[in-house]
Amino acid sequence: MLLIVEEYFKNFPARKKVAELLITLGISVRNSKLYVGNVDVPVNSIAEVAGVNRKIVYHTIEYIEKTYELRNIFERLEPKLSLSKVAPIMGWEVLEIDFKKPKYGCLIEKIFKILSDASCEVRQIIGERQLLDKSKLTIVLEKPIDMDAMGEIRKLDGVDTITLHTSEIDKQKIVCNYCKVKYCPRKVSFK
Repeated sequence: MLLIVEEYFKNFPARKKVAELLITLGISVRNSKLYVGNVDVPVNSIAEVAGVNRKIVYHTIEYIEKTYELRNIFERLEPKLSLSKVAPIMGWEVLEIDFKKPKYGCLIEKIFKILSDASCEVRQIIGERQLLDKSKLTIVLEKPIDMDAMGEIRKLDGVDTITLHTSEIDKQKIVCNYCKVKYCPRKVSFK
């Protein structure tokens, strides 16, 4: 989708900034207005966050609405629910896996097999395949993940970084024998 934005907004860098923000936040364009779900979003707010003036936001909306391909995409955008920030206070863990560029698709099956074999209870999965940056998989787990499973995932060819955000309810944190550990009260990172 970002390739489409890149193509249509290549001559309009400020509008491109607005369009990318709308995609990132899941803000749709309908009837010359901006919406999160069915809630109207003020143009001023988008202009402020994007670092442009309101006129640029209005021009972006107008351009999207008069361009069939863009209108087709932007009128269907929706925000996504992510439990990753709430999970640690709910007693859940969040496993974030960053992949080396071409390896995203072929590793997902292997990761789910490892999680299944370790009897991990998955609450939510969000996968993001970035075009220019690394791809990322975020998995919210209801119970602590076994460190052997973490080690197996880390050993997979194509896994770049693993970050485990542990529960804030259980202050006993995990230490891993497989990798270097960057330790803080809320997360364990493997690089």
